[in-house]
Amino acid sequence: MADKRDYYEILGVQKNASDEELKRAYRTLAKKYHPDMNPGDKNAEARFKEVNEAYAILSDPEKRAAYDNYGHSAFDGTGNPTGGAYDMSGFDFGDIGDIFSSFFGGGGRSSSSRRNSPVRGDDIGLRVDLTFEEAFFGVKKDISFNRIQKCSECGGSGAAKGTSVKTCPDCGGSGQRRVNQRLGGMTFQSTVTCDRCRGSGRIIDTPCQNCRGTGYIKVTKKLQVSIPAGIENGGRVLLRGQGSDGRNGGETGDLILVINIKPSDVFTRDGNNVRCEVPVSVPEATLGAEIDVPTLEGPVKFTIPEGTQPGASFTVRGKGFPFVNSPSKKGDLIFNVKVEIPSKLSSKQKDIMRQFAESCGSTNYSKRENFFKRFKK
Repeated sequence: MADKRDYYEILGVQKNASDEELKRAYRTLAKKYHPDMNPGDKNAEARFKEVNEAYAILSDPEKRAAYDNYGHSAFDGTGNPTGGAYDMSGFDFGDIGDIFSSFFGGGGRSSSSRRNSPVRGDDIGLRVDLTFEEAFFGVKKDISFNRIQKCSECGGSGAAKGTSVKTCPDCGGSGQRRVNQRLGGMTFQSTVTCDRCRGSGRIIDTPCQNCRGTGYIKVTKKLQVSIPAGIENGGRVLLRGQGSDGRNGGETGDLILVINIKPSDVFTRDGNNVRCEVPVSVPEATLGAEIDVPTLEGPVKFTIPEGTQPGASFTVRGKGFPFVNSPSKKGDLIFNVKVEIPSKLSSKQKDIMRQFAESCGSTNYSKRENFFKRFKK
């Protein structure tokens, strides 16, 4: 046995490795060298057999103790104090089989219970389009959406009225069965999904015609929902329990409304503030004036001072969007002045403008003066 590698070295663990460390190392190496992962690779097949042999010994407390004391000779009849080799034929490969089940399609020992445990219903997402004004004031919307719910004819069992669901005789209701697999020259027992019941553990001889034996149907549901004032674009409204029905007693999913706000021709939104541009005439900007400023609640009067420059910004307090969680609190309306230059002037109007320009001279245009001074420098 001198040519055999040390079992701890094969698995890449220390001699004092715990059972969990052994299993973790084995899972990694067994998956790496498994024949299904390395078709036709004889070297990988040899490593796979070597890894399995090492884990078979070290995962058994009695055999591990014998190996620690006598090494490989404990299993060839030369090192066993009782005078014979330890019998490997009765080794329980159940743990290894469950590990391979998790690699190649089985569910392990707990998959049956997971399959029949409560499953929460799916959440449903629905886009709701609002106008800018509807988002500002809030609105009630009629919506319709598709959801999955228990069949009313069979109550979710899938069996026709007057019949019942039977336990699968092949798997005894577990949804799984044990099979023997030959892998790398060794036989393993693993768990696979039952073919007859397809893993459900149930047999329906007479399926419900309404749901075709599934126990669930798709329906269109209509609701009237309230969208709160001040909601933002991309905001969400959660309606609990309006999603699809759960399975095996699981809770119902939720309906999630995703808000899409159409742009306004006049206003833009900046957080809870509203912005817009207000055109004014040259005389209004020059002399100052009381102007009408549009808001989402109607026009308000606002006085701009004389000498108002193009692009000047002014604020009307409390005329922005309400805060969703504090409706009494609102943002502001911020507007910028857009001075409109007159066009298509008559000859008389042009003469008046020239006289006006001459009378102003350069002292009334400080920005223009300073600009050209900087330019000359």
